[in-house]
Amino acid sequence: MIGVGSKLTALRNGQGIAARAFRGSAFTVLSFGGGQVLRLASNLILTRLLFPEAFGLMALVYVFMQGLNNFSDVGITPSIMQSKRGDDRDFLNTAWTIQIIRGFLLWGVTFVIAIPAAQFFEAPELAQLLPAVGVTLAIMGFNPTRFDTAHRHMAFGRLTAIDLISQVVSLIVAVVAAYILQSVWALVISGIFGALVHLVLMSLYLPGEGNRLRWEKAATQELVTFGKWIFLSTVVGFFLVQGDKIILGKFLSLETLGIYNIGFFLAGFPLLLGALLNRRILIPIYRDCPPKASRENYKQLQKMRFVLSLALMGALFFMAVLSSFLIDIMYDERYMLAGGILVLIACSQVPQVIALTYDQAALAAGNSRQFFVLNFARAVFMLAGLLIGVQLFGLPGALIGQGVAMILVYPFVIWLAQDQGTWDPVHDVSFTILGAILMGLALYVNWPAVEGVLALKSP
Repeated sequence: MIGVGSKLTALRNGQGIAARAFRGSAFTVLSFGGGQVLRLASNLILTRLLFPEAFGLMALVYVFMQGLNNFSDVGITPSIMQSKRGDDRDFLNTAWTIQIIRGFLLWGVTFVIAIPAAQFFEAPELAQLLPAVGVTLAIMGFNPTRFDTAHRHMAFGRLTAIDLISQVVSLIVAVVAAYILQSVWALVISGIFGALVHLVLMSLYLPGEGNRLRWEKAATQELVTFGKWIFLSTVVGFFLVQGDKIILGKFLSLETLGIYNIGFFLAGFPLLLGALLNRRILIPIYRDCPPKASRENYKQLQKMRFVLSLALMGALFFMAVLSSFLIDIMYDERYMLAGGILVLIACSQVPQVIALTYDQAALAAGNSRQFFVLNFARAVFMLAGLLIGVQLFGLPGALIGQGVAMILVYPFVIWLAQDQGTWDPVHDVSFTILGAILMGLALYVNWPAVEGVLALKSP
């Protein structure tokens, strides 16, 4: 017992890679868990004040916001995290200057695409909503690089507090605005307030020097050289993450899209947490303990991979098996279809959970090209699965197509993982079997709700 206590003390207070990873993971889980609880509370309140179409509209708005972010991402955060100059003031100030310019350019683009987007999706409201929400892109351009420095050193304490405070403010504003306005503009206003509060808190309370406008040629060259593949990766990453909203937004009504978004929101908890841990924790670990360097490094990463995958698979099963119950107690009858959608999305995410921990090894090694190739393959297969599925079998086909797509991508995962010395076939086989058993049980328990989704007619 004393040994366990001393180990925990060392993990809490130590400066080694394991101690920093432990603390970073704990703060990330706290931040994510608190944030998701707040998002869920907001979701439950707002679904009673607003109509399903409002959530469908905002899903489309954030497709474009995410797209603009991804199509202009120069990889500033991963560049700072992996660069040898990641703590150099000239390097950081140059990155901040690029970030500000990018933010204002993106806001300008929202004015250009607003009317075409409204016409394509046959949603006139988008013409006003997109430029309004685009203000947040300009605001986020001023976020200090102290945010990235904290990630570089896995110092997440104040970041966690700032994230949660910002989300609380955003929630309060959303509820008050929804009660007064009874329209989708409540969600727009809350997003702008949340971005402003987040910027102010980071500027005031994160440790380190403030940023100044700077343009150093060497820093710019390094950021662009590393960032060009990150840019291409985030472009295809946009289609990977938002492809379902783009395709389903064209084929489904706004009401059905809004209900789908509720199911996706709940089913996405485990995978979002895993992806966040993956980005925040694994790049520094792979950077400091490359698995190719020694068998000891490989074994240490193998243990971490098993623990993370087991936790995520358990969380995914929890959401899937309780899907009908959760939707029934939390939402009114307008959203009941979300229960079956939640189960099918959870099943489709099992291959992604299994392969989640590999790709960051390439970024940590500075191989952003390899990272791009994997993401490109994922996006191509995902879009193909969605498009073929929705055209043949409607919404159920699109949900099943996502899972099939991620299975077909697995050879690309093996290629990257073997090259970086991280592939662990024992892990992958073990969690494939476990995932099949758990998702089979979830489907059995919730089969009436799943049948409701499968009974939907194709478009």
